[in-house]
Amino acid sequence: MNFRFLSVRRARGFTLVEILVVLAIVGILTAVAVPAYRDYVIRARLTEAFSALGGVQTAAEDYWSSGDAHTYVGFNRMPSNTANFTYALSNATASSFLVTATGAGPMAGFTYTIDQSGNRTSATPTTLGWGSSTSCWIDRKGAGCVQ
Repeated sequence: MNFRFLSVRRARGFTLVEILVVLAIVGILTAVAVPAYRDYVIRARLTEAFSALGGVQTAAEDYWSSGDAHTYVGFNRMPSNTANFTYALSNATASSFLVTATGAGPMAGFTYTIDQSGNRTSATPTTLGWGSSTSCWIDRKGAGCVQ
């Protein structure tokens, strides 16, 4: 007796439709995940500037209160420049100063400032959709301010 006609031939591999469905799913996930990850990395790098500016304001107040001079002129305890930000002191007078963190490298376009009163400003790349502020440091899309 010959049972060859009863054998079932198994298919091997994937069909073109299955492969296209998987590629479509991967493409959709990538389109959502990559921008979210990029924003997460940017937010992580911004903490470097926020920490440095907060620290330099404290150091400037210590400088002003030490001795009898009560001036910011001569203050030079600035944070070291990094791959992400450069720091500069400007407008140092007896009663005021302004420290600016300017984005460098992957953070180009981001600028944050702080003055003797703790006033903060932000300027971020408009191409990323972050926004700017004259009263706070923006740390995320939608003009969210650091408290």
